[in-house]
Amino acid sequence: MSCTIVEDKGQQAKKHEMKHQWFSENNINLLNMPLPVGDYILLTDTVEDVIKRKEKRGIPVKKMDFLGSYKICVDTKKDIQEIISDICGKQHERFRDECILAKNNGICLYILIENEDGIKCIDDLLLWDNPRAKMQKWVTTPSGQRRKVLKYPKATSGETLAKAMLTMEEKYGVKFLFCTPEEAGERILELLAENRR
Repeated sequence: MSCTIVEDKGQQAKKHEMKHQWFSENNINLLNMPLPVGDYILLTDTVEDVIKRKEKRGIPVKKMDFLGSYKICVDTKKDIQEIISDICGKQHERFRDECILAKNNGICLYILIENEDGIKCIDDLLLWDNPRAKMQKWVTTPSGQRRKVLKYPKATSGETLAKAMLTMEEKYGVKFLFCTPEEAGERILELLAENRR
């Protein structure tokens, strides 16, 4: 199957080489454009029309130009720690706003979390132990004594993350999925292709 996937211009360089290699090996072309929601969409006639109209006028495509041109997108996370940061950490407001933007524009947003922890679904997180919860560091007390303390005493538990994900799925219609880094390229294509409209 030959097709073109549009990848968000905001994706960090050299951090997605495994996916890029899979796309290349499977005759999938990649086009970089700024996307308002998600990291990957299919290049459909509607999306292509937006690009061609902007090119014809000699102006660059802006990310909001694509609103209304696609209904399915996949956003990838490099690991569970990244999604913790997005849902339970400093990136929460930005991430929530992206979920709301998708919902308000009728976009089905899949969040694909790559991991090597054996997590395959939200329920698996209920038994997941966050490795950060056990990390320790040495500190010197005011009396000069050295002792070990937890480096991340407020590390998010798997159960807390699972509950937050379920709440976001219900509230915003976003869908959280999991795979290994090796499976990511194929899963992205499956999600975009099986939901093609």
